[in-house]
Amino acid sequence: MIVGARIPIPSNRQVNPMNHGHAPTLADLADRSGVDVLDHLDTQVRVPVIAGLQAQGDLIVIPEDLVPQVRPYSQSIRLNVAGSGIELLRSESGGNPHTLVSDPGTCFWYPSVNDLIRLSLGFLETQVSAYLIHPEHGATGMAPGRYLIRRQRERNGSSGTADRFVYD
Repeated sequence: MIVGARIPIPSNRQVNPMNHGHAPTLADLADRSGVDVLDHLDTQVRVPVIAGLQAQGDLIVIPEDLVPQVRPYSQSIRLNVAGSGIELLRSESGGNPHTLVSDPGTCFWYPSVNDLIRLSLGFLETQVSAYLIHPEHGATGMAPGRYLIRRQRERNGSSGTADRFVYD
């Protein structure tokens, strides 16, 4: 697929999710990714899939139409999200990873992004539902489409002037 080309998004936003037409459970995603989720999470819950803005700890997932000025570089490598997924970010203290998981050959990650505010980790392009899994936060699903995945930042309360990354 050409970088910058749009993937047609079907009206049924939950097309071809993993697990044979049903949204996977947290246990399904944990098994597939090798991410051990914490005991307080219900691993039998089905992971919801949405097409809008969503956050998971220190990451925020933004549909491409909300950030039209940000795109992958034309020479950006395209990684196939396959098998156990791709680790997008690990917490600052070396702790828990945010891992992107989807069906092989249907979801691609572009790690080089033209983003003037330098918060982007990369650009996601998926033809089926894709999932972010994290040991503490569980999982969240993204409907077919294109998304920018960024770090979150917050205003530094002590000085009121400097921003800082959100760490989880």
